[in-house]
Amino acid sequence: MAAHRRPIRRSLGGRTAARTAFTIALAGAAGATGFEGTGTAAPDLTPAQVRAKVDKLYQEAEVATEKYNGAKEKAARAEGRVDSLQDEAARRTERLNSERAALGSQAAAQYRDGGIDPSLRLMLSSDPDRYLDGAAFAERAGSRQASTVRRVGRQLREIEQLRGAADVELTALRTRQAELKRHKKTVTGKLDEARDLLSGLPAGERTRIGADDPDTARASRASRSAASPRDAGPVPSGTTASNSRAAAAIAYAYEKLGSPYVWGATGPDAFDCSGLMQAAYRDAGIALPRTTYAQINAGQRVARSELQPGDLVFFYSGISHVGLYIGNGQMIHAPNPSAPVRVAPITEMPFAGATRVA
Repeated sequence: MAAHRRPIRRSLGGRTAARTAFTIALAGAAGATGFEGTGTAAPDLTPAQVRAKVDKLYQEAEVATEKYNGAKEKAARAEGRVDSLQDEAARRTERLNSERAALGSQAAAQYRDGGIDPSLRLMLSSDPDRYLDGAAFAERAGSRQASTVRRVGRQLREIEQLRGAADVELTALRTRQAELKRHKKTVTGKLDEARDLLSGLPAGERTRIGADDPDTARASRASRSAASPRDAGPVPSGTTASNSRAAAAIAYAYEKLGSPYVWGATGPDAFDCSGLMQAAYRDAGIALPRTTYAQINAGQRVARSELQPGDLVFFYSGISHVGLYIGNGQMIHAPNPSAPVRVAPITEMPFAGATRVA
């Protein structure tokens, strides 16, 4: 890369750093967070009230998670455009410098012969604005370098346009990065509050309302990591996909049963809801967008009465959760940090729509 290319600050780190920065598991977390509004379950809350409040916090966290995923995707695209624009500006600047060097050689020869053409004096100016202001004069000079003068003038204008576009993209990138921080704060705050509510209940009550005990969850995950994903067993015989790609996506999701929910994760060992769908269909050879908001528009909309195994099923009015339909009213999904990837009825959340992508 040319030395004159302006570097930009890299905020999107490597795979390991991103996993550390962008993900958090509920199970095993401990200690107070200091997030405004958090606290342990109050003595006057019944387990049912705790469950209702925790469910609401999980749903709100998932809304923020999908916004985070979208902002992350847009930030990556903006960063790519900045890189491309700066690369092109660097290449064109190198060509411009070559043209100026050639004109310098011509100027030296003319000097030895008794003088420098006025257009060359203008060309060799270190002030591009002065050059642009005087370009018309240089063209009128009628020198044998007139075509080069015009070409270099065009190159200067194009380079300035590229640099201006790069500045615009840098501004967009910084905006996306600010969105990432804001959504991350929202997600972690909601999950911390849910964790604190659950930690105030006895282990038996946590189990009764459907929240995994942290010690049990850790043991389950350790056991799963020691075994091959194929040990999950075959896809149930009642699951008949309409085509091979849908079948492959279901098989992938079924192999991931028991994997932890981790917000912002797309596998292979942890997932959020839309990350699981993206990974399952990626394994089947279909590229899905990252967020639930985009995934619902990635294929053909289907009515609930026409669902087939392999369809994506979406929930809540804000389209903030997604699962993979496997037939018989069941889906595989990544629920929330208190439960791993699992099979569940599609009736357990407010149904919002479905899409067929294979």
